[in-house]
Amino acid sequence: MGTPNDQAVLQAIFNPSTPFGDVFDLGEEEKEEEDEDGAFPQAQLEQSKALELQGVMAAEAGDLSTALERFGQAICLLPERASAYNNRAQARRLQGDVAGALEDLERAVVLSGGRGRAARQGFVQRGLLARLQGRDEDARRDFERAAQLGSPFARRQLVLLNPYAALCNRMLADMMGQLHGPRNGR
Repeated sequence: MGTPNDQAVLQAIFNPSTPFGDVFDLGEEEKEEEDEDGAFPQAQLEQSKALELQGVMAAEAGDLSTALERFGQAICLLPERASAYNNRAQARRLQGDVAGALEDLERAVVLSGGRGRAARQGFVQRGLLARLQGRDEDARRDFERAAQLGSPFARRQLVLLNPYAALCNRMLADMMGQLHGPRNGR
């Protein structure tokens, strides 16, 4: 896998919009999830995760009513676990219930204490909804929180929300087009 420095160099090459040296270790994410779930009884946790998986599979198959039912069951089983709220928020959003999705995301962020994987997912989803509603400042705040928690996607969204970065990218694309233009015309 390489040293952390090797990973940082590769990250800088393949994801130039992220700060140098900012490598998110997938092993950390697994440990983080274990830490978040450590407070719950194992049998209930396994049952809740199974219900969430069934809900995700139903949503992927386009059966949002079954997905919402499974996520609701997972929430009833472990109402203090944030993950099911994040998943139900996604299904609610797909169903067009933005207000319900925002309620679930708020609950997920509160339950997570603003830390860990569940908070990161909640902030990203809430930021995306704010962006879709044209509330760019709210989106920026949520993406900043998610980026602080290690979300590369949130970092990219922050770059996209930066009007100066967008202008620079457009100017660079124009310049590159002009450089390549004469060659294509020959």
